[in-house]
Amino acid sequence: MVTARAAATFEPVDRSAAAARGFVRDALLGWDLPEVVDDAVVLVSELVTNAVVHAGTAAEVACLREEETVRIEVSDRHPERGQDSFANVTLNSDRYADPDGEGGRGLLMCSALSSSWGVEYAAGRKTVWFRLTLPEQQPGTRYALPSLPGGELPAADGPVRVAVVQLDDHGRIRHWNADAESLFHRPADAVFGRPWAELAVWPQTPGLGLGDTLRLARWEGSYTVRGGDGSAREVYGTHVRLRDSEGAPIVLCLLVRESDRAVLRTPGTATASTEAVTTAVEPLDLLVGPVSPDDLSSLLQRIVERARDLLDADAAYLMLTSEDETEFELRAATGLAGPARRFARLPIDGGGGRFDSARLPAVHEDLAVRPGAAPLLAGTDLRSLITVPLKVEGRLTGSLGVAAAPPGRYDNEDALRLQFAADRIALALESARLGELERLRRGSLSFLVEASDLLAGTLEHEQTLALMAQMAIPTLASWCAVYTTADAAAGAELAFVLHEDEDRIDALRALLDKSPAPEAEFSPGACPWTAPADTARALGLADSPELAGLLGETVVLPLSARNRVIGLLVLGTRRGVRFRQEILELGEDLSRRAALALDNSRLYSERTATSQAFQRALLPPELPKIPGVEVEVFYQAAGEGNEVGGDFYDLFPIREGTYGFAIGDVCGTGPEAASVTGLARNSLRLLAREGLSAPQVLTRLNAAILDEGSRARFLTLLYGELTPREDGSTALSLVCAGHPLPLRLRTDGQVDQAASPQPLLGVMDELDLTAEELVLAPGEVLLCVTDGVTERREGRRMLGDDGLIEVLTGCAGLTAGAVAARVHRAVERFAPEPPSDDMAILTLRIPTQRLN
Repeated sequence: MVTARAAATFEPVDRSAAAARGFVRDALLGWDLPEVVDDAVVLVSELVTNAVVHAGTAAEVACLREEETVRIEVSDRHPERGQDSFANVTLNSDRYADPDGEGGRGLLMCSALSSSWGVEYAAGRKTVWFRLTLPEQQPGTRYALPSLPGGELPAADGPVRVAVVQLDDHGRIRHWNADAESLFHRPADAVFGRPWAELAVWPQTPGLGLGDTLRLARWEGSYTVRGGDGSAREVYGTHVRLRDSEGAPIVLCLLVRESDRAVLRTPGTATASTEAVTTAVEPLDLLVGPVSPDDLSSLLQRIVERARDLLDADAAYLMLTSEDETEFELRAATGLAGPARRFARLPIDGGGGRFDSARLPAVHEDLAVRPGAAPLLAGTDLRSLITVPLKVEGRLTGSLGVAAAPPGRYDNEDALRLQFAADRIALALESARLGELERLRRGSLSFLVEASDLLAGTLEHEQTLALMAQMAIPTLASWCAVYTTADAAAGAELAFVLHEDEDRIDALRALLDKSPAPEAEFSPGACPWTAPADTARALGLADSPELAGLLGETVVLPLSARNRVIGLLVLGTRRGVRFRQEILELGEDLSRRAALALDNSRLYSERTATSQAFQRALLPPELPKIPGVEVEVFYQAAGEGNEVGGDFYDLFPIREGTYGFAIGDVCGTGPEAASVTGLARNSLRLLAREGLSAPQVLTRLNAAILDEGSRARFLTLLYGELTPREDGSTALSLVCAGHPLPLRLRTDGQVDQAASPQPLLGVMDELDLTAEELVLAPGEVLLCVTDGVTERREGRRMLGDDGLIEVLTGCAGLTAGAVAARVHRAVERFAPEPPSDDMAILTLRIPTQRLN
């Protein structure tokens, strides 16, 4: 029998679902039926949404109060099948098997939450109805303080004793009352000063030991205490941490027998299986389904959607605190538009009023009166707001807000219900958040290790710039730009641009070229940069196809190394996306590592350029063309970045018709050997042009080397003077001072040594050197090499003089260039490893026909 009825019609607009929730809630609370409000609101929300959003028709909602149930009907004007008579549809229909179907989810929810339900069709009308069974009414008001029916009171076995145990900050017993003596059969003087851990048998609770518990501000639960008679007493206890009269930390433990736990138990901590506890407010359950610690975002989104539905709201949001607990970060929202963006950041306790504190629950009846009280809702038509804190052990971890468009929608009772629900989910959310942070830290550490390895693997300046951008995209941002500051007065210059979509790089670079560069100033942390967006708007390009959705939040990170800013790293997101705090912190770590790598590459490039400039100055200028003589030179210095080493060569005019040539090897390689190389080459030219003979030139050079003192290095040198003759031959005067002997290739393929060995330079003060005369006939070749050729090794094998002679024997009839190339090729192929010593090859050939 129907004892009361309420009905309303809702137009097919977006806000009808929220209005229907409010109507049903008000009707049921007016009938004093708060027990079924939550289930009814959830079901009506789903069914009305299907009608006004999916079906696109008005929805009629009727609430019927019956003796033991309440029946709610939702009707629309878009029947899915036409019938002239009513028909019931059961859950066996395959159409409702898919929970994601347009109508299936609502009917599945009806099946799960209601005692009975059905679908009725009439001409031009469809009605979905469900019944909710009313619970047995308890004596007294629903909103009284927690109470327990007399029939469920625990029975006390004898007198109830409350043991009071006081512990110091180290967990040692300082006080032991008479009830403790009676309960545990231990006198006070027998336990005074003993550690509580010797008496307490702590349960094997993962992650929470006795010492951890004694550090908490408050704890409540069961464990075992050893008695003096050898028994083990199960107790229920409450631990409270406070300061004594002298300011020292202490822990006060109140203990009773487990069977007397009702004496100390806080209302609401008992399980439903043992006792029934009613609370001062109707509880909300914001956690539906299992909690997955690996999917925090989905969990948060489910919570805000359920909070919105249960409180008949138009919008809801949930924010979590940053690691330093100075800012809130928006992590989930529903029904919000305008300035609200995921990962938006707001300061904690940014307002100055009592109701602006994020650490206390607050009810805002009309945000129009105080528009600055809720910055996240600025620009929306939402006027009623409840905010409640999420706390774990007294520490603020987040904030949950629920908002509605009409003013005055919520009161203190609603805030208490939401706060109760927030308290129940806070620990689960904090655990999931800590798990997410741990995964982010591990990923960040792996990212930074990989970045450091990559940056350390190159000293090329341009490659370092490219690596910086490639590592940032897409891990940190959607696009990246690197500016360098070679000259502080000239400002920063755009050096590299990268976007996750390669097709948009050119448009991005063109925009950055037109935008003023960011200031190259040292500023810790990431600074917002609006110049690209401002430039795009000024040029009317903000909504162009090339830049559509390109520019979101943009930040600048300084690249600082060795106390100066050497560049800027710019990170940008797509439109509507903001940076998370963890990403910005990771970007700062990357910028510090990248800055040092970039500065090292710059220094390396500068020093390499300087070194190469000096080394090129040690090489002889372009070789002169000698009439009647073919000349070919091959030179290779050992060591990365070296152009000149300990080996050297030269060919220069002495006087008209006569030319000097030299090939030598200074002891060692690298810059130290190159310095002696420069001394030898310049001294040879100077002394030879003074009209000195070949032995005199080398004698003077030997003295100059010895004058270098500790910097002196011994030198092997083949020096000669050549004079082309009218008959096509060439006369040579040679001195071979400790150098590999030159080889003469005759026209018939015979090879012989063209000089005899004499003392090397840089060792003895007095040298007795003599010149050896030689005439090269047309077609003959003189091959001069350094020991980098003859001492080429593979394991224990060495090319040697015999190997070089064998190579040269097969070069009869070849040009000077071909002979030098064949010798070099033989050296390269002798061993798979690259040569480890400097190498020089000088080839002189007398052509068969005189060159004019």
